[in-house]
Amino acid sequence: MIKFLRVLLIAFYFFAGSYHFINPESYYPLIPDYLLYPELINYSSGFIEIMLAICVSIPKTRLLAVNGIILILIAFIPSHIYFITEGGCMSDSLCVPVWVAWVRLIFIHPLLIYWAWSVRKK
Repeated sequence: MIKFLRVLLIAFYFFAGSYHFINPESYYPLIPDYLLYPELINYSSGFIEIMLAICVSIPKTRLLAVNGIILILIAFIPSHIYFITEGGCMSDSLCVPVWVAWVRLIFIHPLLIYWAWSVRKK
C-alpha cells in the first residue's frame, strides 16, 4: 500500500508542478499581492514540486524530498489564507464558497502533509 501511495504522490506533485508551466495564469491570482515577482514564485514552486516528486522516487533522497514537500506545503499556507480573506473568489474562473477554502486549509492541507510523511520510508 505504501508503494502505491508513493507512486500516487509522485504523480500528483509531478503533475501539479508541471501545471505551473502549462497554465501559469491559474496560479497568479492565488499569489498574495504583497509578494513580489509572482511569475518567479509560480515557476519556482512548479520546478520545486517537479524536483521533489522525482526525488521521492529515489530511495536515497526520499526523506529529504518528503521534508521538502512538507515545507513547501507549509509555505503555501499564506496563499490559502489570502484566498480565504478574498472571499474564495480570485477571478471569474476561480471562485469557490468560502467554506470550501476553509476545508482545503484545515482538512485537505494537513492530509497532504500526512500523505507525504507516510511515504518517507524505503
